[in-house]
Amino acid sequence: MATFTDRLIGSAKLDIATYEEVEADAGATSQAMAVVLISSVAGGIGTLGLGATGISGIVVGGIAALLSWVVWAFVTYFVGTRLLPEPQTHADTGQLMRTLGFAQSPGFARVLGGVPGIGPLVLAVVSIWMFVAMVIAVRQALDYTSIGRAVGVCFVGWMVMIIPTVVALALMRPAVQ
Repeated sequence: MATFTDRLIGSAKLDIATYEEVEADAGATSQAMAVVLISSVAGGIGTLGLGATGISGIVVGGIAALLSWVVWAFVTYFVGTRLLPEPQTHADTGQLMRTLGFAQSPGFARVLGGVPGIGPLVLAVVSIWMFVAMVIAVRQALDYTSIGRAVGVCFVGWMVMIIPTVVALALMRPAVQ
């Protein structure tokens, strides 16, 4: 069994075996929660590159990152298990939440979003990286044979997740002034 650090690195490297291991290990639920929380804090810090300032901007950004993940995970679960399941899809909430949690590991790099000059680019690259990790997590947890189906499920969840993100960014604007 891999260590927490090994799992972080493996999931960030998009290693399918890591996602399979996390899916099968019910004891990894608290680790997955920790990944989501750390990634959300990094996301909050990264909002400095989007114009947020001070602690209030970081807090709002971190909360927005956490809420965005919750919305994305819920929608992904619903769409992946109710609307677009494959015949072999086995819907275990814990398995999906663990893999989706570890799919947030690339989000640790969002802390670099506040670096002047490259912050927004870093955030864009990390967002794509996190989306790809989410696709792998969904494919493994829901036993999809089609990567296209996993992309579709994640894309629907991502589109729904944009709403609270835009609202949170709008709330951060007063923190900039």
